[in-house]
Amino acid sequence: MACKKHDHKDILEKVRSDLPKDELLCDLADLYKVFGDTTRVKIMYALFEEEELCVCAIAELLGMTQSAISHQLKTLKDADLVAGRRDGKTIYYHLSDDHVRSILAQGFEHLIEQHEENKKVK
Repeated sequence: MACKKHDHKDILEKVRSDLPKDELLCDLADLYKVFGDTTRVKIMYALFEEEELCVCAIAELLGMTQSAISHQLKTLKDADLVAGRRDGKTIYYHLSDDHVRSILAQGFEHLIEQHEENKKVK
């Protein structure tokens, strides 16, 4: 049995007019790539909980070298996900804004809900 041909013209015109430019979509994809590394997510979660930490505290918390943490913090800073505040020779890092907090919180909320749903199914 053959399917009827649908007229998608109106919906496609609407979607095309609302679709952001490729450059912006590429930037969004790059932002989400930063979340693809467990160490970076751990750093952001630590900053979510503690608000401000220096490199040495993050390194001790995660059991990593300060050099490795600094490398990951640079990636997070370049993506505008964390920022730093200098106090003498020490830089204290924090999440850059409430948007980053929301992304982390909503991600965890989604995961917790999925885990609860999966428990009910089993």
